[in-house]
Amino acid sequence: MALRFDHLALTLRGRPVLCDVSGGFPRASVTVILGANGAGKSTLLSCLAALRTPDSGMVTLDGRPLLAIPAMERARQIGLLPQQADIHWDINVRALVALGRLSHHGRWGRSAADEAAIAEAMEQTDCARFADRKAQRLSGGEQARVLLARVLAGKPDWVLADEPLANLDPAHQLDAMACFRAAATAGAGVVLVLHDLTQAARIADHLIVMKEGGIIASGTAADVLTPAVLEVAYGVRVHIGQDETGAPVITPIARVG
Repeated sequence: MALRFDHLALTLRGRPVLCDVSGGFPRASVTVILGANGAGKSTLLSCLAALRTPDSGMVTLDGRPLLAIPAMERARQIGLLPQQADIHWDINVRALVALGRLSHHGRWGRSAADEAAIAEAMEQTDCARFADRKAQRLSGGEQARVLLARVLAGKPDWVLADEPLANLDPAHQLDAMACFRAAATAGAGVVLVLHDLTQAARIADHLIVMKEGGIIASGTAADVLTPAVLEVAYGVRVHIGQDETGAPVITPIARVG
């Protein structure tokens, strides 16, 4: 596991949000973190991105303590798409996506490789057609795609995304999932926080299920996405079926208790 977290514990506002959790993620694969609201998923992701420092425990990247890696190097290696990312700059879409390349060229201007990565990211996320529009004036879903493009433009070794499908229509949800799979196929480690169980089942090579700051299950979709595990995690009964292609479809059908 190239990106590891060992014995992480964190208390926020007097409430334990991570409780001695350990695990890891391999490169060239997609890991999905699942769990009900307040389970600790976003907090774990923020520790993996060095945005939060745990009270105890450590995150390591290729055996190095994450917080000991220089910030610019860390920015090249880890790209984070947070759950709520507001656009505060009155700039056009192309300029915003280009910020994803800052850790590569610094103050010295963009190279041909930078420009190619920016163009590729905008095409992947269907942003190229409004590249010259002001980012702040886009719809919520369009802004979400632009922010994803900014992460992808950096071509990080690790892509961390918290609820990346939340503001997207069905077509662009499929596009986003294709982007994540393409990043993993190219060698990146991809870690996603999702609520859509069907999408999780279809994309994940590995899953982690959290509850109340702990990890209650981890493994493949077949191991983890079972009625018993999902009932414990979410307090619901689910029906697990298949669509016409044989892909899984997971439908919550009733609350339990």
